[in-house]
Amino acid sequence: MAGRYATALFDLAAEEGAIDQVASDMNEIGRMLGESDDLMRLVRSPVYSAEDQRRAFGAVLQKAGIGGITANFVNLAARNRRLFALPEMVRAFRAIVSRHRGEVSAEVVTAQELTEEQATSLAAALKEAVGRSVNLSRKVDASLIGGMVVRVGSRMIDTSLKTKLNGLRLAMKEVG
Repeated sequence: MAGRYATALFDLAAEEGAIDQVASDMNEIGRMLGESDDLMRLVRSPVYSAEDQRRAFGAVLQKAGIGGITANFVNLAARNRRLFALPEMVRAFRAIVSRHRGEVSAEVVTAQELTEEQATSLAAALKEAVGRSVNLSRKVDASLIGGMVVRVGSRMIDTSLKTKLNGLRLAMKEVG
């Protein structure tokens, strides 16, 4: 279902010549959802009515300066009681835009926020490894302690301290 919504949004954005603007707006929505547990509860909770979700999320979009096609899309999703799937719609839309631009999407989870210089360097290294431009989706997970987890397509590279410590703990159990 999320894919159908994302495809419809992409088709409308392409028809209006607003792919870049809508992509920017959807990235901002994804960032806001990833950073706010309250916002995630709003979109996922069946306790709120469709109208309450629409009004509350509309206020969030207005405060973030998101309007036009993207705001109308989110309103439609809320009216249809599909706001719970908004995070998946954002991911699906990003994937469609990446394919359209000839890019590969990569999800990077780090223990601390990457600086722009680090993100640029990582994107360049991934571009060299996969041979195509890379669109980074960044998340922060402090439980990783250090390092990062990178997913490009079906490949995953996990260099986090959390994983290394878990591996060491298992190795110690086998010895003892």
